[in-house]
Amino acid sequence: MYTDVMMTGFGGQGILLIGNLLAEAALLENFNVTYLPSYGVEMRGGAANCTVVISDSEIGSPQVSAPEALMVMSEQARAKYEAKLKPGGIYIVNSSLVNVDGIRRRDVERLVIPFNEAAVEMGSAKYANMLALGAYLARKPVVKLASIEEMLKSAFAGKKPELVSLNLKAIVRGIELADGLKNSGGK
Repeated sequence: MYTDVMMTGFGGQGILLIGNLLAEAALLENFNVTYLPSYGVEMRGGAANCTVVISDSEIGSPQVSAPEALMVMSEQARAKYEAKLKPGGIYIVNSSLVNVDGIRRRDVERLVIPFNEAAVEMGSAKYANMLALGAYLARKPVVKLASIEEMLKSAFAGKKPELVSLNLKAIVRGIELADGLKNSGGK
C-alpha cells in the first residue's frame, strides 16, 4: 500500500496540523510515513502546505511531484498546485475560498465542499481543516478514526478536553459531506 496527499492553503488554516495528525495516526498503525511541511515566513496568511506519504514499505523520498490527492483550502493554493495533481487523483476543494469556476481539472475526482460554511454551522470556522481531513479520509480511509482520535488527544493535551470531541465530530462531518457527494454522483 502506498498513498500520498498534498494539503495546501495559508497560515492559520491548520493545514500543518491536519497533515501532522494524519502522519502521526499512520505511525500509530505501524505504517512508514513521511511528513514534509512548508510555510512562508509570515505567521498568518502566508502560504502553508504539507505532503504526507504513507506506505507499508520503505519510502524513498518525502518529495512528491504528482500527489494522488490534493487538498486546496484557498484560491492561491488552487492556482499554484492544481496542475500537480496526478490524473485520476482526488481533488478536495474548499469552495468557500476557492473560485470554483477557475477549476480546470476534469481528469480527477473532485470533492467541492464549502468547508468554511460547514464549519460555521458546527459552531466555529476553525473546524474547516478537520472537515477537509474528513473528506480526504472518506475517499482514502488509510487510517482508523480511533487512531486520529488518539492523535487529537495528544495534540490537544492540556487544553480544553472538549476540543478532542469537537474536532472528531468535524472529521466525521467531513466524511459525511464527502459521502453525500459520492452518493449523489457529484464530482
